[in-house]
Amino acid sequence: MKNKAVILGSNYFIALSILRSLGPKHIHCVALDHTKKGSYAFLSKYVSESYICPHYKNEEQAFLDFLIDFSKKQELKPVLFPCADNYVEFIDAHLDELREYYLIPQTQKGLYTEVMNKDTLFDLAVKHGVRVPESIRSNDPDLIHKVNQTVGYPCIVKPVDSPAFTKAFRLKSFYINNEKELIDGLTKARNANVEVIVQRIIPGFDDHMYTYDAYMNQNSDVTHWVTCNKFRQYPINFGASSFTIQKYVEELHTIGAPFFKAMGYKGFAEIEFKKDAKTGEYYLIEINVRTTTLNSMLAKAGVNFPYVQYMELTGNPVEPYAVRQDTNVAFWFEYEDILAIKAYLKTKQLKWKDILPTFKRPIVCAVFDAHDIKPFFGMLGMIFGRFTKKLKRIFVR
Repeated sequence: MKNKAVILGSNYFIALSILRSLGPKHIHCVALDHTKKGSYAFLSKYVSESYICPHYKNEEQAFLDFLIDFSKKQELKPVLFPCADNYVEFIDAHLDELREYYLIPQTQKGLYTEVMNKDTLFDLAVKHGVRVPESIRSNDPDLIHKVNQTVGYPCIVKPVDSPAFTKAFRLKSFYINNEKELIDGLTKARNANVEVIVQRIIPGFDDHMYTYDAYMNQNSDVTHWVTCNKFRQYPINFGASSFTIQKYVEELHTIGAPFFKAMGYKGFAEIEFKKDAKTGEYYLIEINVRTTTLNSMLAKAGVNFPYVQYMELTGNPVEPYAVRQDTNVAFWFEYEDILAIKAYLKTKQLKWKDILPTFKRPIVCAVFDAHDIKPFFGMLGMIFGRFTKKLKRIFVR
């Protein structure tokens, strides 16, 4: 009898990547979501059980009771895998109760939230000597003057709490060109009751974005790590990865490993860095504290992070390993990269001669997998549904 893996959130390809990481290892995978609509990961052949559960926020206590009741029926504690920031926030809020019934790498309640919160994360980074872009809190009474003097334009308005901002605006940040746009952006955030910071833009195109993906054991020592280089993102310039390659950069490990150790962090995390095009220095932009979009590509490159977590928490740790070479493997989010390419071409930031050569390497798709094809058709159906809704609105007018 093996411990089951319980995956929270099945309406995005991150859940799919975890299923495809654990399923081939003959691990019993349980997929959960609060709605069947759009949950195309349910269609994966690696799903052993699937359930519609209460909403993590609107029915918080009911969701907690659901998870506890499920675990009580199992012979062994399941391993818990959140696939979105909202689920991480839920786990952090109920960490003590959930750890009685589930295997969770983090033991310090509040640390997940502290790392996800841009304000407290940047304070931690400064405390431990990690470079971060100059940032000003939105409640600073002298904000406009400080932005003009120390941050300058263009700059970005970004959330302290990413899930709340994304839900309100369907964006990761606001790009600000001048003082008027800054005031407008701050007003929008205030009206939506979303806390934000104003941050300096580190010089460099989208291909100056890097990631340090790592797993920390129960001593907060890095046991496995991979570094990557983002090529394209969507929305362009300030979005999520749509095309990223694995690229070995030792300096990111030199920065990241001591930082995680100092925080006492346990489990998987990904630091997103930006390399200053003028100085070559790396700046911490944010940290993802759950499985990320790059997961399937990271496994192809040499580190199966969900499996590493599962094995450590069930008492059979995997031998430490780091990808200290360029494997040339790429992650490709099919749908969003098409939108990104269109936007890059339209704004003349890239040409076809810049784009086409990037596909001349081994590619791991976000959704398409010839050995697990049903979720891909499920996603196509979802996209087609959105398209037909837009057409109906056009013709109704």
